[in-house]
Amino acid sequence: MSETSKKVGKGLLWGFGSLIGATVATAAGWIVYSKRFINHNFKLAGALEGDRLDYISKRAGRLSYYVDNTRKGTPLVLLHSINAASSAFEMRPLFDHYRQTRPVYVLDLPGFGLSERSDRLYSPQLYQDAVSDFLQDVVGEPADVVALSLSSEFAALTAVHDPELIRSLALISPTGFNPLKTSRMVELARQRGTQSNLYAGLAVPLWNRPLFDLITSRPSIQIFLNKSFEGLVPTSFVDYAYHTAHQPGAQYAPTYFLSGKLFTAAVRETVYKVVGQPVLVLYDRDPYTNFEMLPGLLREKENWQGVRITPTKGLPHWEQPEKTIQALEAFWSAL
Repeated sequence: MSETSKKVGKGLLWGFGSLIGATVATAAGWIVYSKRFINHNFKLAGALEGDRLDYISKRAGRLSYYVDNTRKGTPLVLLHSINAASSAFEMRPLFDHYRQTRPVYVLDLPGFGLSERSDRLYSPQLYQDAVSDFLQDVVGEPADVVALSLSSEFAALTAVHDPELIRSLALISPTGFNPLKTSRMVELARQRGTQSNLYAGLAVPLWNRPLFDLITSRPSIQIFLNKSFEGLVPTSFVDYAYHTAHQPGAQYAPTYFLSGKLFTAAVRETVYKVVGQPVLVLYDRDPYTNFEMLPGLLREKENWQGVRITPTKGLPHWEQPEKTIQALEAFWSAL
């Protein structure tokens, strides 16, 4: 090897080593900053103006919920989405509207909002249990359930396993309609391995919370919410998302979500197709999922119907509340 080649090689190694050193130093600095200077215990106000109560689920722990049951009629239960900073706040437009006409309940799902955020196993089964226990013990009669995004899968699981608890389902921007790229068995095996490895990497205590702090910084929350709104994101939405993500234990459930462990594999075939109740899907465009396989299900299952709410990007009840409410009313009036 020539002297020139040796010098170039040493230069590359030195540069690479310097880059690694700088990266490690930056990561270490952020870990220290996260632990010492970021407030992880904001005083979290109620997300909605109704009464907030706690319910102890025998299978899902302490669950916080909001309720206005001063009106008579079929109960309406609203389920927020699952993301790094989700809470009952996401369902505010529907709660504010329907509390004027019927009993309305909004649940903070396990690991979010003012519900229990303990370090435990978070899974689709846990969320199914939470919804089922809540409907049975708190609501106490068959309800119309409106679920957002990934929570649509939990609501559908409940509808299949405890059908007597749910009169109808309305799914807003539901997950589970992306096409599988490989055979089902290969895909399931690949997902299980990838999810477990990813979770193991994300959940390391040294950097779990600091990494979560990066994901839930105000700029990051603003960027993610911008993708879900055609127009401007309400400041109150960003503020509450930031505060709810800065609570003790706020990182535990989202870590399972970020690693893919809260999704039900092949949910379209194994769950959605089995639902027997009337189902309405409200959708348009969504930056985090797609609805490529939805038309086929709508053709195949007579109890399913879909309404496209345009122009929206995953949160039609925020950007097009009138169209959303009109579609819901038409659906329920036909039951």
